[in-house]
Amino acid sequence: MSDNANTPSESLFGSCPVPRSGYDRILLGHGSGGQLTNDLIKRMFLPAFDNRVLSALEDQATLDFPPCGETFNIAEYGNARLAFTTDSYVIRPIFFPGGDIGSLAVNGTINDLAVGGAIPLWLSAAFILEEGLPLEDLQRIVASMRHACDTAGVTLVTGDTKVVDRGKGDQIFITTSGIGLVPEGRNLSIRSAQPGDRIVISGTIGDHGIAIMSVREGIEFETILQSDCASLADLTRVMLEACPTIRCMRDPTRGGLSSALNEMASASRVGVFIDEKAIPIRPEVRGACEMLGLDPLYVANEGKLIAVVPTEDADRLVEAMRKHPLGRQAAVIGTTVAEYSGMVIQRSAVGGERLVTMLNGEQLPRIC
Repeated sequence: MSDNANTPSESLFGSCPVPRSGYDRILLGHGSGGQLTNDLIKRMFLPAFDNRVLSALEDQATLDFPPCGETFNIAEYGNARLAFTTDSYVIRPIFFPGGDIGSLAVNGTINDLAVGGAIPLWLSAAFILEEGLPLEDLQRIVASMRHACDTAGVTLVTGDTKVVDRGKGDQIFITTSGIGLVPEGRNLSIRSAQPGDRIVISGTIGDHGIAIMSVREGIEFETILQSDCASLADLTRVMLEACPTIRCMRDPTRGGLSSALNEMASASRVGVFIDEKAIPIRPEVRGACEMLGLDPLYVANEGKLIAVVPTEDADRLVEAMRKHPLGRQAAVIGTTVAEYSGMVIQRSAVGGERLVTMLNGEQLPRIC
């Protein structure tokens, strides 16, 4: 036995290598919960979403309630209630004209709160990253999320990161949850529509779905068609200030306008008549739908909403919406009736009528 028998060998040290830090892609070790995970958090997420709550790096976000600050006075909202929502985003491709999976994840969750009449306040984000994802792409997505948060005035306060084997995750999946505040006396619900109400839409339909399809299929338009991905929080604020009598709002994402209307008709037990000529659709979207054999009513949107409002308030609501950048093409597209409970019927441009059912199956997979 040698004199240095009690001295650890070089081979023993070599069996536990120090994680390398010069990486430019996601490694499996980034999901280990160890040094590489810690490095990714401090390198990528904390600089982007820096705030007092997130930077504490606790296992939970401990939030002040009621919220306080120069721009938020809880006294204005009386006995407010909390709204809470969650959603996952698996879109392909992860970058598309008008946005990316990051802005989509933030805006989509904010919009679910906003159409319920809530003031969005806080978000969480959980990332499923695929081994090999370029860090440059992740940084671009994170920056996009930060911009979307800043635009909507919300704070991302907690999150999580996991890594899956190469080929098992399709680059990146994101799950976001959101918390908002519903002011006292505000009770929007898809069960609240009444016969004789008007249905208002905020703008053109199908932009998001066709923008995604144009990238996948290499379809070119004379003009650049972009996704309508945007936060609706400020638009809903303007709408509710101008017209507190709004009965319900809905964002027609997956399943498009048809699913949103069918869900409302079923929940409220009313019939819905919509006018094909009144529904705003971009010519390039209409043309692409005809070429691909798609119905625009079933194509996804990510920055549009429908609102149900009493007849006497419809014109005032549309006028207020058209003064907002996201509502310039707002229009009344239909009405609710006592007959045909739970059904949606469209009057065609040539005068006929057809039943509009909910989407059966998947027209455009991996759309959000």
